[in-house]
Amino acid sequence: MRRFLSLGLLCLVLLSTAMTAQAQSDPSTPDDQAALALLSALDVNSYRDKGEAITAILQSDDERARDWLQALLDGRLQRADDGRFVLVLDNRGRDWPVADALTKESLGDMSRRDLDRIGINNALRNQLRSAIAVVDLYSPNVERRRSSADRLLGEVDGELAETLEPVIAEAEDDHVRMRLTQAVAIYRAEQGEMAGVEALTGSLHPRARVALGRAANSDDPIVADAAAAALAGIEQQLKINRGLETLYFGLSLGSVLVLAAIGLAITFGVMGVINMAHGELMMLGAYTTWMMQQLLPGQPGLALILSIPAGFMVAALVGIAIERGVIQFLKGRPLETLLATFGISLILQQLVRTVISPLNRTVVTPEWMSGSLVINDALSLTLNRMYVLGFALVVFAGLMLIMRRTRLGLEVRAVTQNRAMARSMGIRATRVDIMTFALGSGVAGLAGVALSQLTNVGPNLGQNYIIDSFMVVVFGGVGNLWGTLVAGLSLGIINQVLEPWAGAVLAKIIVLVFIILFIQKRPRGLFPQKGRAAEG
Repeated sequence: MRRFLSLGLLCLVLLSTAMTAQAQSDPSTPDDQAALALLSALDVNSYRDKGEAITAILQSDDERARDWLQALLDGRLQRADDGRFVLVLDNRGRDWPVADALTKESLGDMSRRDLDRIGINNALRNQLRSAIAVVDLYSPNVERRRSSADRLLGEVDGELAETLEPVIAEAEDDHVRMRLTQAVAIYRAEQGEMAGVEALTGSLHPRARVALGRAANSDDPIVADAAAAALAGIEQQLKINRGLETLYFGLSLGSVLVLAAIGLAITFGVMGVINMAHGELMMLGAYTTWMMQQLLPGQPGLALILSIPAGFMVAALVGIAIERGVIQFLKGRPLETLLATFGISLILQQLVRTVISPLNRTVVTPEWMSGSLVINDALSLTLNRMYVLGFALVVFAGLMLIMRRTRLGLEVRAVTQNRAMARSMGIRATRVDIMTFALGSGVAGLAGVALSQLTNVGPNLGQNYIIDSFMVVVFGGVGNLWGTLVAGLSLGIINQVLEPWAGAVLAKIIVLVFIILFIQKRPRGLFPQKGRAAEG
């Protein structure tokens, strides 16, 4: 009896296995039969028939259509020797893991010899990309819909234009609707249709300008004139956008100059010290940012935030050491101070080369500082420069509060205006010198933290900004923070305006000559210092 039961159970298992295999190779449900027919139409020799099969899959509204089309584009849609369509999950090695194209169930590993790839040509690849983009237009993910609409620019043909018309009418997202409208208009304009030219008027996208350029060569003089007029209007808008971009980059460069010079303005104004090691204090702030990222791997955002107080403290402590070790013995001797701090700058550079490396180091930019803010198709603002600009303004505001609202600021202003009178009023000028030099050096460290997000960190980082910092201080007015802000932003914009036609080196020479001539007329800068010492 047990033998009969075991034999019956074995028969049931074999029957179930056979039915499962038959169901996979010969789908019985209407949906699976229709899907199998769609995929079978791809496995033909004619590329034209394959193109029609791709269109049929696109129009099938099957939720698996995108996966099939993407797999076909990637070369992962293949047919096994038993007739089943499979998706190759990993095409490395001799045996490949595959999944059933209809059910997406894993089928284990198959030898690549048992699989037959469905070949496509370049024309089909372009058709597939457009088809995938159309499928993605119905994705619940907004970013995927927008990316899909962007990919369709310049890829629309007559058949696809008709397909997109109802999609445009139903689109809820403004960006998707605008891009699809432009995509269809580009096709219409290239066909010499006035409707396409009118729709592209004012569009700043490069593909739209290409389409208008072709329409401007149309045999129809009305269309050609309209396209030429649209191109002229777009060119005028592009000039405005290029001007705004130059202004933005100028403000960005100016913010760096402000950060680099504002600490120098404080020490120079209070102590009259020409600190040639100021650039190396910036370098230490940048290296502090790099070191924080080494201590916190994989967390560049947190490392950058912690680098702000750390960079300030490192540079401030080094500044105190410089002031106590060298500068206090050279007060009243500016030439000796200049030479001594120049020597300190060389020592700090060589110390970094010896301890860390003479090679540049790269600081990872956090994700929230990466990318750009897109204003329109011709103007985008990089986020890292925007953050640096905002950071410079915050540092400036903080220094203004310190100078205007704290006892230290009051003493610094008193010593700046008349050191002898401040001493007679009980102000400890030596302590003020130490605190001032520490504050100016700490701000230089903050400038290094900001610079680490714009350029590579290396031993010569500060040398690129020390001369510009002195120019900003002299141009704005020694010891005047508002003068430093105005001068830094102004010189940054002037540099950006001059560089395109004069070159980087000649632009700096022109700026230097301008400052020399300006100082001849106004020796005390844009915002001269007030007080008896300044007047004397």
